[in-house]
Amino acid sequence: MNDTLFFTLIIALSLLELIILGGVLFFYLRLRRSEGLLSTLQDNQENLLARIEMNARLEREIVATFAQRQAELRSLDEKLEERAQELRRLLGQAEGICRSPQFLRELILNGRRKGLSSRQIARNAGLSVDEVELILAQNP
Repeated sequence: MNDTLFFTLIIALSLLELIILGGVLFFYLRLRRSEGLLSTLQDNQENLLARIEMNARLEREIVATFAQRQAELRSLDEKLEERAQELRRLLGQAEGICRSPQFLRELILNGRRKGLSSRQIARNAGLSVDEVELILAQNP
């Protein structure tokens, strides 16, 4: 009986060792699967961080070019305003010259030299026919 008890005890302990070994193997396989999942998650996280970094870099470039374009637009606006002021000044001078008596006299005399009638000269100069004839009478 002693032998059967010993043999039973050995079988029970062997079964217990096999169960423990199966449990260790089970936990080892779960650990390997968890490590694989963790590795996949880390790879995905690295990919996500790389994409976030790329997006941030693109955003910085866009903001930088936007600021540059804004500065260029301000500069162009200032230049355009300066040109507009210069053109207004030149237009005022041209209008002053067009209405000066000397310019009108030259315009009328040139019209006469070209063979235009007093009526045509008056229409071109924006004067009355009497004014044109008066100037022509002063300069025969």
